[in-house]
Amino acid sequence: MKLISYNLNKHKAAGELDALVETTGADILCLQEAVSSDLPAEISGLHLADATSRNRLGLAVYYRRNTFTALEYRTLSLKKSLHDLVLKPAEERTLAVRLRDIDNNREFIVASFHAAPLTALNSLRRHQINAALAELSGLGENLPILMLGDYNYPVFKENLGQKVREAGFELSLSDARTYTRYKFFKGHYDFATSVGFDIDSITTLPQGRSDHLPILVTAAPKIVRAA
Repeated sequence: MKLISYNLNKHKAAGELDALVETTGADILCLQEAVSSDLPAEISGLHLADATSRNRLGLAVYYRRNTFTALEYRTLSLKKSLHDLVLKPAEERTLAVRLRDIDNNREFIVASFHAAPLTALNSLRRHQINAALAELSGLGENLPILMLGDYNYPVFKENLGQKVREAGFELSLSDARTYTRYKFFKGHYDFATSVGFDIDSITTLPQGRSDHLPILVTAAPKIVRAA
C-alpha cells in the first residue's frame, strides 16, 4: 500500500491534496498542521477517518474505504513543550487509526504524528515519540504499527534511531530532505517509525506551498509479527 504524510504548513497546502492523491495512487493520507474544520470528508476517493478537534492546527488521517475498514480511533496528548504551554498550537500530537484490510482480513495501525517544534529539546521530542509508540502498541496486541509525520528532528537522528530500536521499532528516512525553509535547519523532518511492516521505499515528493515536502511511503504489514 501507499501512504502519504504531509505537513500542510498552517493549512496552506490543503488545495494540493486531491492532485497529490490522484498522481500517487495513495491509499492512506496522514496530515499535520491542518485546520480540521476546513477538511473535506473525501479527498480523491479517500475517506476522512478522523481529525483532531482541540488543536489550532491539527492532525488527520484519510483511508481508502473500498480497501480498508476503520475499526478504532485514538487521539493522544503528549508531554507539552514551553511553546505548547504558551501558544497552545497543538494539544493533540498523535492521531491513530486501527484498520482492517478487507481482502486479507489483517489488521494494522497507522498514525499521524507531529512532534514539538524546534524550540523544544530533542529529549522532549524523544519522550513524545516513545510515549506515542507505547500508546499505539496498546491499540492491539502485536499489530503492525506505522507512525508517519513531522518529527522536527533534523540533527542527531542516529541517537533517535537507537532509542527507537531499543523500544522495538525501526526508524526510516526518505530519500531526500523534507524541509527547506531555513538555511541552517534544512534536512529530514518527516519520516516514519514502524514495527511489523516491510518498508519498500520512502520517497520525498516535489515541494508545493508548504515549507515541508510530502513523503510517499510504500509498505506492507508483515504476515507474522514476533511477540
